[in-house]
Amino acid sequence: MTLRDKIARRLRRWPPERVFGRFDFLDLAPSAAVGMVLKRLHDEGAIRRVRRGYYDRPRRHAVLGELSVSPQEFVAAVARRTGRRLQPHGAHAANELHLTEQVPAQIIYETDGPSREFDLGKRRPVKLERRPLREMTGASDVSRLVFSGLRAIGRAHVTPERVAHLRRELKAEDRRRLLRDLRYAPAWMHPHLRAIADQTKAGS
Repeated sequence: MTLRDKIARRLRRWPPERVFGRFDFLDLAPSAAVGMVLKRLHDEGAIRRVRRGYYDRPRRHAVLGELSVSPQEFVAAVARRTGRRLQPHGAHAANELHLTEQVPAQIIYETDGPSREFDLGKRRPVKLERRPLREMTGASDVSRLVFSGLRAIGRAHVTPERVAHLRRELKAEDRRRLLRDLRYAPAWMHPHLRAIADQTKAGS
């Protein structure tokens, strides 16, 4: 099987919206060889260059036409390439957790790396904002997402309905992890996090 065949087979296994780059195929061949195959696939129109070093597969909608790159998938690719921690910022976290229907005006992620901004074309730019390392480590990804979402809506708006929603939204393992991660959260969140993690009410 050629390198092209191996890369094509892996692409078929991935969700069509996934963003990828050479770094996702280095177990198959050296970077230069992978780069040559990706260039040929791009020249043939099989894959689309999102920005230098990042690709996805062109996707079309019957009404909307060619779909834009997924910001979430792009950020996930940046995290895989750089090894940096990335998590949705404030309002974006609240929206991902369905704590609010308000779509944030900007797509912002917090990172333990340098602040950057990426232009993804038709979509709003994706901004990475540096956070202190102590705020990016220790807690699990899901716990940090919950902390950020609750911080965005504010303590006055953490209602019993929203707590019950998060109990239903989170997996049991993630709810248990919230208790282990309490020390990384502000004190005002602790009662809410304990209520979210309450196994006796998990079905409510």
